[in-house]
Amino acid sequence: MGTKKNYLIDMDGVLISGKTLIPGANHFIERLKKRDLKFLVFTNNSLYTPKDLAYHLQRIGLDISSDLIFTSAMATALFLEKQNPEGTAFAIGESGLTSALHDINYIITDHNPDYVVLGETKSYGREGLTKGIRLILEGARFVATNPDSSGPSEEGLVPACGAVAALIEKVTKVTPFFVGKPNPLMMRMALNYLGVHSEDTVIVGDRMDTDIISGVESGMDTILVLSGVTREEDISVYPYIPTMVYPSVAEIK
Repeated sequence: MGTKKNYLIDMDGVLISGKTLIPGANHFIERLKKRDLKFLVFTNNSLYTPKDLAYHLQRIGLDISSDLIFTSAMATALFLEKQNPEGTAFAIGESGLTSALHDINYIITDHNPDYVVLGETKSYGREGLTKGIRLILEGARFVATNPDSSGPSEEGLVPACGAVAALIEKVTKVTPFFVGKPNPLMMRMALNYLGVHSEDTVIVGDRMDTDIISGVESGMDTILVLSGVTREEDISVYPYIPTMVYPSVAEIK
């Protein structure tokens, strides 16, 4: 692990795959704890609250408390709170998003909301999407938790927030503001949340197009693991490279 003191660690494809622990991820987290290194699990996944995620991770063998988890839904809520305190939003998403909005005293409504906020959901219903599209056309600002077009699951890739945002943009001609990775805004929020600086922090992720570029643009060292979306042969497609590449976090000593 070198001399780095702090780690920002992606979740899906790095620590877990779907509902399954990636082999050796638990030992990696234990090594960080034994060396008294600061770390934060930060994820573009906006489905669940930090408490829900912590419970799930602990159940499969990863001892990570909820205060060490930072989601794109939390980052989105912090962005909205700064932009328009105690506003209103129509939310398309699950409890991870709605809880984060309630935590900043936002009202969730379909009556002339300030924002339409799109997150991940297990079922993008036609009714909710149609309502969101009409509200955007009526003047609501369009914000999305993250631009990921797909994500990993035990069954294979599944469509994610970015794919649905593209559908809404196609209909409304309104481009969303994406808060999550690779937006440097989420990186700064995560660093502030952990109370560390970019120069002393390394990001560990499985995606060249979100995790690694986020680290590069934020001046951090980067570790790409090949246990998620990106394959080794994909690296050469990009004009930037990770600092290090490992098969999985199990290999990070």
